[in-house]
Amino acid sequence: MPRKRGSVPSEPVIVEVALNGATPKSRNPNVPRLPEELVSDALACLDAGAAIVHTHIDEPRASVERATQRYREHFEPILTERTDALLYPTVGSGADAEERLGHLPGLAKACGLRMGLVDPGSVNVGGADAEGVPLALDFAYVNTPAFVRAAVDLCREHRLGPSIGIFEPGFLRQALGYARAGRLPRGSFLKFFLGGDRGVFGGDAGGATFGLPPTPAGLDAYLDLLGAATLPWCVAVLGGDVFENGVARHALERGGHLRVGLEDYAGSERPANPDLVERAAALCREVGRPLATSRETAALLDLPGAARA
Repeated sequence: MPRKRGSVPSEPVIVEVALNGATPKSRNPNVPRLPEELVSDALACLDAGAAIVHTHIDEPRASVERATQRYREHFEPILTERTDALLYPTVGSGADAEERLGHLPGLAKACGLRMGLVDPGSVNVGGADAEGVPLALDFAYVNTPAFVRAAVDLCREHRLGPSIGIFEPGFLRQALGYARAGRLPRGSFLKFFLGGDRGVFGGDAGGATFGLPPTPAGLDAYLDLLGAATLPWCVAVLGGDVFENGVARHALERGGHLRVGLEDYAGSERPANPDLVERAAALCREVGRPLATSRETAALLDLPGAARA
């Protein structure tokens, strides 16, 4: 929630790590893609201070049944080691909510999944060439209002706290509409995605062509729109580095949380996911805020359900 300038809050910081997304190994050889790589990276990130782990499988067009199986192949070993870990997948491909979100109920039943996801809007996700001209991608990330309603209802029905991706200001307006009506599911967690300077889908030189800029002012624009709403939020930079330009520090000083990971990162180095979590943990210590454990995060977000027995 927004804080008065000049006063650093003392609440624990939730650190989420997005392990892979669409980032190829050609961009960073440390990105995990196979189940055993995801398990190893996730456990290392949890040990380093992450509370939430977000992953993609290596078969983006998998059927509901195959996607459920593929997520279980790394979710279950992680939860065997860390029963209170908070994990969540991404949406699948398909024409409707059943095809795109059908793996969530299966994971809730099989793995005790406690988090889902809702991206309340549509956007031309992409980058630009070296001249700054948007790439001619024949792709748009489309979530119709009917699909958003279905995603919200599914999270409520299956007791999943939704990660709510905010790619553009209109996404936040949609989420706030549900919030003001008391229709957001328990455990909702806003993700303010700022558009980085190095682009997405391979680190294109021209930068991202969507989202507010990766600066404290860009984050403040979202916080102004959030207003008095008391929804928990974190900041991330897609196609850049959340630690640049003072964005991560500003978020911590304003009472927010952090998302890091190789799904988002397109900085000048080639870190591994645990390196980015350790950097977030060090910044939290510097600012004077403790890290939230997975169990504390579940309480802070008011997630329904319980940790896996």
